[in-house]
Amino acid sequence: MSLKVYRGRTLARSQALQLLFQAEATDSPLERVLEGDFLISKGPLDPYALELCRGAYEHIDRIDCALRAVAKNWDLMRMPGADRNLLRIAVYEMRFPTDEEVSDAIVINEAVELAKAYGTDQSASFVNGVLGKIARSEELPGEDLYQELLAEDRAREEAQAAEAAAKVAVAQAEAGVLAEDADASEVVVDSVEE
Repeated sequence: MSLKVYRGRTLARSQALQLLFQAEATDSPLERVLEGDFLISKGPLDPYALELCRGAYEHIDRIDCALRAVAKNWDLMRMPGADRNLLRIAVYEMRFPTDEEVSDAIVINEAVELAKAYGTDQSASFVNGVLGKIARSEELPGEDLYQELLAEDRAREEAQAAEAAAKVAVAQAEAGVLAEDADASEVVVDSVEE
């Protein structure tokens, strides 16, 4: 691994990449990874690394929609995990507000260096190409896809809520019938006792 990934902001980006990768690899929420015994190649954990990985994780759906929009011939989940998570961090840093504003050119250059260190032989050029498309877009690409997914999620949640309400209504109706049956049996018992 290049010594370049052990310096300054590059180290923070490297740590953020490692944390996001661990969360995805273990299918765990990022906060659970951060609470446990996470692994980073060099510590201590940089505060900027925390900002980057938490921000990318928080906006992962929007970022993934942007990546799908610009990497049309690539299924996101078929990308190497290091590339996918590196792209998420870079897009977050390029298009979402962070404590420090960094130019797109610097973010792309850093991402390419990290891709060389963590990715495949093709990772650096792939990351460069994808991030170049993001940089040339004034707004985050894929917003229409993101809004479509949000609408689908809302519709699914509404359908689940309606289904749950229907189950509750059926259960209440059945409970009402049972209560009426219990009241009727008490009347029968009372009249038999008299």
